[in-house]
Amino acid sequence: MLDHERYRRWLRTAAGQKRLSELYGQDNDTLRAQTARYACLFNEYQAVYGEGADLCLVSAPGRTEIIGNHTDHNRGRVLAAAVNLDTLALASPRRDLTLRLKSEGYALLTLDLGQLEPAPEENGTTASLIRGVAARMSALGLKIGGFDAVVTSQVMPGSGLSSSAAFEVAMVGVFDALFNSFSMNAQLRAQAGQYAENVHFGKPSGLMDQMASAVGGLVAMDFAKDTPDIEALAFSFAASGFHLVVVDTRGSHGDLTPAYSAIQSEMQAVARAMGAGVLRERGKEEFTRRLPEIREKTGDRAVLRALHFYNENERVSRAVGALKAGELGLFFGMVNESGLSSWTLLQNLYVEPKAQPLALALATAREILKDEGACRVHGGGFAGTTLNFVPEDKVAEFTRRMDSLFGPGSCHVLDVRAEGAALVGPTLDSRQ
Repeated sequence: MLDHERYRRWLRTAAGQKRLSELYGQDNDTLRAQTARYACLFNEYQAVYGEGADLCLVSAPGRTEIIGNHTDHNRGRVLAAAVNLDTLALASPRRDLTLRLKSEGYALLTLDLGQLEPAPEENGTTASLIRGVAARMSALGLKIGGFDAVVTSQVMPGSGLSSSAAFEVAMVGVFDALFNSFSMNAQLRAQAGQYAENVHFGKPSGLMDQMASAVGGLVAMDFAKDTPDIEALAFSFAASGFHLVVVDTRGSHGDLTPAYSAIQSEMQAVARAMGAGVLRERGKEEFTRRLPEIREKTGDRAVLRALHFYNENERVSRAVGALKAGELGLFFGMVNESGLSSWTLLQNLYVEPKAQPLALALATAREILKDEGACRVHGGGFAGTTLNFVPEDKVAEFTRRMDSLFGPGSCHVLDVRAEGAALVGPTLDSRQ
C-alpha cells in the first residue's frame, strides 16, 4: 500500500494515464477530468485526516441493466453491464474498530465496528450499508477493522446506475484491500453488498446490481442457483456505431421502496399459488395452465407481472444468442420488447398516472430513433431513468431533445467498463 506522494507521482505517469483510460475511456477530456478528480480526492483525504499511510484506492463501477427487468429476485436471468462511472474510495487502516468516512457533500460519518448487529435507527442510511458489509465479511471468516476514508462518486443517487451497489462493492473492496490482501472473488463481494442492503439497510433487492458492479464488463447472469452462472460477452456497442445513453427524467422519487417491494412480493405470491417460493421453480406451461386459479388467488396485476417474468427470462437467452451471433438488429428488437413488457405487464413506469416522465422519455426516444437502436425503462423504474442505444449520428439530436424536456445535463453518454471492483495505483492493478 502507498502514501500520498507516490500516488500523485504515479497519476502523472504514462502508466497512470493508461490505467485511467482502462477504467474511463481514452477521450482526452475524460482523462484530464479524471486526473483532476483523483487529485481532489487526495487533497480531501489530507484536509480531513492529515497524512495517511498504507493507503489503498478502490474503484467500483455503476451498472446498467440491459434486459432482465425485475427478474433476479425470482431467480431469473439478466443481461447487464458495468459502466465507466464509478465510486472511488481512498482509505488507510486504523488500529482500532473505529471507522471514519467522509463522503463528498456529506458530513463526516463515524462508526464503531465493535457492534455488527443491525441497528434499527440506522435503517436506510449509509451507516447501515457499511455495518452490514462488515458484518457479512466477518461472518464469512474474513478480517475487518477500522479505517479512515474519503469517497467521491459519479454514480449519483437516482441516476438509475445503482449508486448503492457501487458504494457497497467499494466498501467491500476497502475492507478486503486493507485487511485481506484483496483476495475476495466477485461473487462474495456482491453477496456481502446484497446482505447489507437487505438486512441492514432494509431494502429488498436481488443480486444483479452488486454482481454487475463486482464482475465488470458485459455479463449474462443466471440466478437459478445460489451461485449464479456468469458469462462474459465480448461485444462492443461503440465499435458497432452505437452509444449507451441514460436519460435522467428527474421525476420525483419520494419513497419508492413499497412500489419496488410490491413487484417482488406479487411475483412470489404467484409462485406460492403454484406451491413454490419463487417463479423460477415453476415453468411457464404450469403457470398458463393454472391461470384462472392463480388469478383468483393473487389478482390481475400479480398475474401480469409473473407473465413479464417468464417472457423476460426467455428474452435474455435470445438476446445473448443474438449478441454472440453479431445480430445487432435482433438484439435491439429484444431490448425494445423488454421495454414494452416493463411498460405494459410489469407496470413500473409510473406510480401517479398524471406524472409520467419515463413514458414521455420513451415516446420521444422512439420518435427520434425510429427503426434504429432501442430504448427501455432502466433499473427499478417508477421514476428515474431510461436506457437508450443511440446511433452515433443521432446522439447530438437525441441529447438536445431530451435536455429540452428534462433539463440540461439529463443525458449520460456511457461506455461499458471491462473491470468490476478494482484496486487503482502503482503495482496495484489487480483485477477481480
